[in-house]
Amino acid sequence: MAAAVSLAFTQMNSVSQDTQPDKTIVQIASETESLSTLVTAVKAAGLVETLNGSGPFTVFAPTNEAFAALPEGTLEDLLKPENKEKLKKILTYHVVSGAVMSGDLSDGQSVMTVEGSDAMVSMKEGAMINDAKVVKADIEASNGVVHVINKVMIPSEDKMEEEDEMEETMEDSLSNQ
Repeated sequence: MAAAVSLAFTQMNSVSQDTQPDKTIVQIASETESLSTLVTAVKAAGLVETLNGSGPFTVFAPTNEAFAALPEGTLEDLLKPENKEKLKKILTYHVVSGAVMSGDLSDGQSVMTVEGSDAMVSMKEGAMINDAKVVKADIEASNGVVHVINKVMIPSEDKMEEEDEMEETMEDSLSNQ
């Protein structure tokens, strides 16, 4: 009986920690030690104001360990001011418009990210987005929801290269006028 009461209390306590409707996504991430690298990246990309906005947004938030698993030097390079746009593309690939709870997702579902590419949902081996496992789901915020994931998702290189080429073409066109 004591074990059942303890389990019920733990579950209630866990829910109250995960439901913070008075805090924004950025505030919740800032107060979560395991998301400190994400917060640093969001600041470097200039996305704090956006993710503090009214939204609603769904953020698939990579842990510090997920960022640490990137190839050596990748994170440091992405955080450089000259790579701000590339970092922004990677981070917005982790954001979906609207508040999407885990119960709203289904196996094989494709979700459009703010970056502009689709990400695939899988429910076969627990909830996954692309090849990132959702390790903590449904952390509600005043402007959306956070799902903590164990990998940094990278948009396809083709899409990122296409956008870089388009930016260069636009810059060339503007400088020739």
